[in-house]
Amino acid sequence: MRARTAVMIVLAASACACAPNTTRLRTDSRLQRVTGGLMAFRSPPAAMQAMPDTAQGHPLAERMALYKVPGVGIAVIDDFRIAWTQGYGVVRADGGAPVTPDTWFEAASTTKLLVATIALHLVERGRLDLDTDINAYLRSWRVPENAFTRERAVTLRLLLTHRAGFPSGSFAEEEGPPPTLVQVLRGEKPALNKPAVVEFTPGSRWQYSNIGYVILQQLLEDVAGEPLERIARVVVFDPLGMESSTLAYPLPEGERANEAVPHCEEGIARAPAMHATALAQGGLMTTPHDLARFAIELMRAYRGRSDRLLGREMAARMFTPETTIDPAVLGMPLGQGLGVLLYGAGEGLLFTHPGENIPGATCWLMGNPGAGKGIVVMTNGAMGNLLALEILPAVIREHGWPMAGQADMASDP
Repeated sequence: MRARTAVMIVLAASACACAPNTTRLRTDSRLQRVTGGLMAFRSPPAAMQAMPDTAQGHPLAERMALYKVPGVGIAVIDDFRIAWTQGYGVVRADGGAPVTPDTWFEAASTTKLLVATIALHLVERGRLDLDTDINAYLRSWRVPENAFTRERAVTLRLLLTHRAGFPSGSFAEEEGPPPTLVQVLRGEKPALNKPAVVEFTPGSRWQYSNIGYVILQQLLEDVAGEPLERIARVVVFDPLGMESSTLAYPLPEGERANEAVPHCEEGIARAPAMHATALAQGGLMTTPHDLARFAIELMRAYRGRSDRLLGREMAARMFTPETTIDPAVLGMPLGQGLGVLLYGAGEGLLFTHPGENIPGATCWLMGNPGAGKGIVVMTNGAMGNLLALEILPAVIREHGWPMAGQADMASDP
């Protein structure tokens, strides 16, 4: 969930469904070429480019060992379909099952893209408004009034785009029973995080905020009268057939042996640090295959091919920059859409929401909605983000992705 993980956008895709044997062989050959030659990560802009055809890279297993990442799950999307999914390594370095396409990983801050989609789903159905003071919807807790909120109210649009003025940071708590969601928002024990108090005039600047999405969780639960897990299941998981996705943790007993355990930068297995009540900032457990289904549905909405989650107009609004992010903050020029990071424009538009959970889990979901291409890379290692940025250029080269042009990301007044 750390903001530094949202530095980059790199997209990749594969081709071919896996029906006839000839197609299966072609897919396997591409997969082997991708994982057989990765180049060392040099810079975010370099990760946006295809590897040179003459480049001699390193095997995926070698790079996993270098970064001390025990397990990786990958799903590749081509032409609005899942082209292939594959698992590598193990769920736990000191003795665990192999990673398979059915292995559960922490989605970390990619959870925010899911939650943003749910919020926009409710906006589209008239239950929320993007520009109304969110205190009009909140019941269990309210944004504390101060000089900044008197100058401008906090709205859903500002929450979705990290411009509401709430603090950065992650969450800690005392041992014992977990804090309630309201205790987290108030910063009251047993929660040990900063309270959700506006620190600067809403809308005046971009500041990545995990607690801003916890406020969004409270808003959704107050409006729907249901816990976030139930809302996500009704709006997203069940309609899309995402049977290996949940916001309830720990996983059921029968699934825990297939859970990718987080590993620190030294490659040592650590206990998961999933928060029991604050979920919207990083609480999704899922598989690359399920996340790819979700990404496909967003891209289909953008192209007007489906309205199960969002209609075409709302998807276009989601993928339109609301503001620009200073390149010095994240390492390259990015636009901030409604719950998503953006790069490029037109047919070259790329969207992403990467994530990283302490003590060691990473997730990269990226897509090109114009072409229906995308990739999900999930790992159980703290250095998995760097590994993902080495996988992506190899996929770009293999599948011939067009490079995204620089977008005109002027912010709205």
